[in-house]
Amino acid sequence: MPIDHPSFGRLDDDRVIMFDTTLRDGEQSPGFSMNLAEKIRLAHALADLGADVIEAGFPIASPGDFESVDAIARAVRRPVICGLARSAPGDILRAAEAVRHAERPRIHTFISTSPLHMKYKLRMEPDAVLEAVTASVTLARRHTADVEWSAEDGSRTEPDFLARCVEAAINAGATTINIPDTVGYALPEDLTRIFTDLRARVPGADTVVFSAHNHNDLGLAVANTVAALRAGARQVECTINGIGERAGNAALEEITMALRTRQDAVPLRTGIASERILRTSRLLSTITGFDVQPNKAIVGRNAFAHESGIHQDGMLKNAQTYEIMTPESVGWTKTNLVMGKHSGRAAFRDKLATLGYADIGDNLLNDAFRRFKDIADRKKIVYDEDIVALVDDEVDRDHTRIRFISLDVHAGSRGPACAELTLEVDGVQSTQSEVGDGPVDATFRAIRAIFPHEASLVLFSVGAVTEGTDAQAKTTVRLTEGGKMVDGQGADTDTIVASARAYVHALNKLLVKRLRTEPGALLASA
Repeated sequence: MPIDHPSFGRLDDDRVIMFDTTLRDGEQSPGFSMNLAEKIRLAHALADLGADVIEAGFPIASPGDFESVDAIARAVRRPVICGLARSAPGDILRAAEAVRHAERPRIHTFISTSPLHMKYKLRMEPDAVLEAVTASVTLARRHTADVEWSAEDGSRTEPDFLARCVEAAINAGATTINIPDTVGYALPEDLTRIFTDLRARVPGADTVVFSAHNHNDLGLAVANTVAALRAGARQVECTINGIGERAGNAALEEITMALRTRQDAVPLRTGIASERILRTSRLLSTITGFDVQPNKAIVGRNAFAHESGIHQDGMLKNAQTYEIMTPESVGWTKTNLVMGKHSGRAAFRDKLATLGYADIGDNLLNDAFRRFKDIADRKKIVYDEDIVALVDDEVDRDHTRIRFISLDVHAGSRGPACAELTLEVDGVQSTQSEVGDGPVDATFRAIRAIFPHEASLVLFSVGAVTEGTDAQAKTTVRLTEGGKMVDGQGADTDTIVASARAYVHALNKLLVKRLRTEPGALLASA
């Protein structure tokens, strides 16, 4: 039966609201922090992708979180912009202030309802929790017509008490009721039972949208989400690439394509522009420094690869023998080899547009084109993946304190390696020569000499963007400092240069995190 919703109007029963929490729950993953410019860029990409709701952050957690939610509310127009809040009045008022400039604001308030959480986390009796539900939703409704209420650890909540809490939230004015599987404990049949039961027994259940928020601790987040949809939920809370605390959240791209591919079993529709999925996935990987694993559904580089002879034979005869969706439907394109050292700026801009960078600025275009010409002089063939890697390596670094300028390395089997590195720090160039146990060690020592810091290197990995000895290297560097963890990435046909770029990228992200993170900053895991 259609539902009238304050933000979406009349909602047909087959319409699924896609609630993206990459910027809130996803960013709580260790090492996944983003600066303000990166958050705004990703929020625009999510809007272009077709996300209906963007949970932009947890405004009470820190001044940085408040600033990012406020900035996204001002800058991004089409989706509902949501701020998370506990049931405390201060949280709700802070969230209301953060989203007040949104075209369509939402306050998302939550409280734990399971016996375990009420006893040990909240130290509250059930009746007190019920009162908090009513009070928090009532206060939120004074500031916005669109209020979502969540039962944290809802999947482990006693059914009768969960029904009472949902009824209280509806009576207080909640328009969306979210039942999270906060710790990824539930099985699909549990979600079917929970949503079927609530929709059947709670007065007013037919006037609100039910929502599912599933974590992936048992690898069941997407399966549980589909089960909830089949039981009547019409909002799903998810993230790009499935990022999130611990094992992550249900992946937006997997839910979208599961619904599109299995219309026979789940005849529901979303507003997601699926052909933008891959570029959004890659943007997130670039911003956070975390690539998806090769066998990741939909967006992993092996998702549409076929090595088995039997599979290849079937693909040649009919692609549907081993592909249940087309690569193009999620944004993959066949490799194009036309770009080379004789290609001009206009052709390069056109290529960027086909790869999803139509709105690239002139400064970034010039920097990327310069690096493209440099790579084209060194490589026989410049693949689309090479262009994506170098552009992503340049994006969102216009406001960084530390810039890579140049690197000369001397290394061999007869003695210590020597690296001469030039960096620009706060607009001033500095050059330092260091020796080390290999060229990477010497380069990293030079970075520390130019920009002294106490961060520890805990991960260094190297991968290839494409095949061949002239392939670009894509390196990842992970740094930790005072409980903060960040990942940086760099790309270049020279592995040592890529390593230097990755280390500098990580340092810049760590500097941003120093400013944003305050002692006692709060994280939420609804």
